[in-house]
Amino acid sequence: MTRKLATATFAALAALALTGATKPARPAGGANWAVASSVTPEGHHVLGNPKAPLRLVQYVSYTCPHCSAFEVEAEGQLKLGMVGPGKGAVEVRNFVRDPVDVTVALITNCVPANRFFQVHTAFMRAQPQWIGPLSNSTAAQRQRWTTGPFTTRTRAIASDFKFYQFMAARGMDRPAMDRCLANEPLANKLAQQTNDAVEKLGVTGTPSFMIDGVLLAGTHSWDALRPQILARTK
Repeated sequence: MTRKLATATFAALAALALTGATKPARPAGGANWAVASSVTPEGHHVLGNPKAPLRLVQYVSYTCPHCSAFEVEAEGQLKLGMVGPGKGAVEVRNFVRDPVDVTVALITNCVPANRFFQVHTAFMRAQPQWIGPLSNSTAAQRQRWTTGPFTTRTRAIASDFKFYQFMAARGMDRPAMDRCLANEPLANKLAQQTNDAVEKLGVTGTPSFMIDGVLLAGTHSWDALRPQILARTK
């Protein structure tokens, strides 16, 4: 399935349509929950009021093109129409599918927690620019990604996909990157959480969504998810 990515202008205008208003409501005290983030005991990142009446869980992969399309189409609308006013919160759970996905997930999960969503969104939105080597790499490159010591593999991926440069532009130097890329226990944890999502919750692909603990069948795009959120946030 190929999805047309919305432009920034369209996304901003469409965001207003989520609530049908020209100005989003604000919770008591004028707080904007779209700038509040927290971490669950399991290590998943939450944007918005953690006690909001609705919890949207996103299972996403950094190498999934439909996840990138969802981020572009939905991020602004969710922030303005649901998260900002305190109607709901968004929880991101990594669903790692391949070594490149694991490498990006290591990076996004080792930045300070209050920067997770900034870096997560940057990787998702820029995916069309950095993902090229996944399809046009040489056999020698692919071998470097999948054989040898864990740290050697992740650093080879970071080099081939230019993740060092990507994060340097966002304030992370090479030594800090290398520390992230050496975190094999975190990689194992992400892999186990992915297995648990499959075996215990029935998640079969990305993006997939849960609302208040219930997996949404047949829902893998913003077009399919949006009316279900609207029905619960009126």
